[in-house]
Amino acid sequence: MTDVHASAQQGFSTQAATYAQGRPDYPRQLIGWLGEALGVEPQSTVIDLGAGTGKFTRLLSTLTPALIAVEPIAAMAAQLARSLPDVRLVEGTAESIPLGDATADAVVCAQAFHWFATQAALAQIHRVLKPGGRLGLVWNVRDESVDWVAAITAIITPYEGDTPRFHTGRWREAFAGKYFSAPEVTCFPYQHVGSPQEVIMDRFLSVSFIAALPDAEKAKVRAQLQALIDTHPALQGRDSVAFPYQTQAYVCHRLS
Repeated sequence: MTDVHASAQQGFSTQAATYAQGRPDYPRQLIGWLGEALGVEPQSTVIDLGAGTGKFTRLLSTLTPALIAVEPIAAMAAQLARSLPDVRLVEGTAESIPLGDATADAVVCAQAFHWFATQAALAQIHRVLKPGGRLGLVWNVRDESVDWVAAITAIITPYEGDTPRFHTGRWREAFAGKYFSAPEVTCFPYQHVGSPQEVIMDRFLSVSFIAALPDAEKAKVRAQLQALIDTHPALQGRDSVAFPYQTQAYVCHRLS
């Protein structure tokens, strides 16, 4: 699809399985937040926009059966369909959501909104939401106060280029007061616990701009990550690692 950034199209297409294995899930406290902040109830229709492999879709599916996952990248959608065969899945982008007006009570974008933080996307989200509907934006944000987490950021950042990223804050620029209220944040601590292969290697080799690298450059990144795992006192020789995150959840109210 032409609205998909090249890094996402190439990187996520080639590393969808690694993404599914290495990306963290989400804290259970988000279930309460989805009900209280977004008003999600068992009878609510919810759109998971940019659903990817279904990491957040799985949590949403415990709250409402009327769930629609929208994903433009075929390899990611295939992972979602295999793991959540009962969820309605449609191909589409945020700028062209293939659903009718006033379809949903809530739209949620998890680890995704920075890819399509445009007025065109907000206009589409506004269109598919019912009056009084709400938009939820969720990101797992690395805790870079931990030195080895900061070291990982230093390894991958040189490859970032023009790839849209949450940490730049540019996604906020789309909220100009036309379609939605300003985002209101709630934060939750979270740890992704697993082997170093899962929570570090698979996690960061699945980052879009790393996954899209030529094999030789990707091998350099892999070697740097492995060296960190092998030598850092907090990681060396560990079968299990707790990767620290802060989950940031934003609610935006649909303006009439």
